[in-house]
Amino acid sequence: MDELISVIVPIYNIEMFVERCIKSIVEQSYKNLEIILIDDGSTDSSGDICEKWKKFDSRISVINKKNGGLSDARNVGMANVDTPYFTFHDGDDWVEPGYTAYFVRAFHDHPNVAMVSCGYFIDSLHRHNKVVGSPNDGVLSKLRTYGKMTNIFNSPVKGYTWNKGYKTAVVRKYHMTFVEGLAFMEDQIFNVHYIANTNGFYYNAVPLYHYWQREDSMVHHFNLKMVPDNVKANWYVWKTIFASLIEQRKEHKQDHTNQNLISEGNNNERKG
Repeated sequence: MDELISVIVPIYNIEMFVERCIKSIVEQSYKNLEIILIDDGSTDSSGDICEKWKKFDSRISVINKKNGGLSDARNVGMANVDTPYFTFHDGDDWVEPGYTAYFVRAFHDHPNVAMVSCGYFIDSLHRHNKVVGSPNDGVLSKLRTYGKMTNIFNSPVKGYTWNKGYKTAVVRKYHMTFVEGLAFMEDQIFNVHYIANTNGFYYNAVPLYHYWQREDSMVHHFNLKMVPDNVKANWYVWKTIFASLIEQRKEHKQDHTNQNLISEGNNNERKG
């Protein structure tokens, strides 16, 4: 049977965590998957660990590349996907056994949606299995999807890529890539762009992904580079959202006009 979903894992100098990450993907209850490990020029033993797992499991492929950053690694991963669906997985996190099965099942049960999302845990040295958000699920409008993606508080969706399932055909059709050169929020930019070009989003807040909050992560420490990047990223996100909603409103007006014309035509035929 052909693989239905690929898991893209960018890896850079995370030798302490990458074994846990790969093991959790290999042990998925859904076996029909491809695992793409992108070693982004690691200088520790991360690359060796990836090669070891490649020998252990034929579903694993390893791409070794010069360090180019997270967005570049994700772009390389997407370029090598040949399955209908794919997701991303950070190399220092891990997942529940039903993680990939959820994405495949959600796309099967909701064939008209372009993206699906699951819930997640927040884990760290000081707390374990903190569930984000409350139990809920459903197919959302474009407006509500944007709301859950940009909610900085207790949303089980947010702008992350690792709790999302994507359709490869969408990325190929719109030539989508991650913006490079930003310190953060490149994932939210990608997701907003993806939603702007598609219709249909399904989410279930059931937590299947473990997001490991490292104390040395740049996201959790102030850095001067983050200030202009924050402004630039938010500008792009909200510009895309507003343009998308305006376009959707125009389409709805046009559909309403067309329906009225059809209705008038039918009435005239009956009168004639």
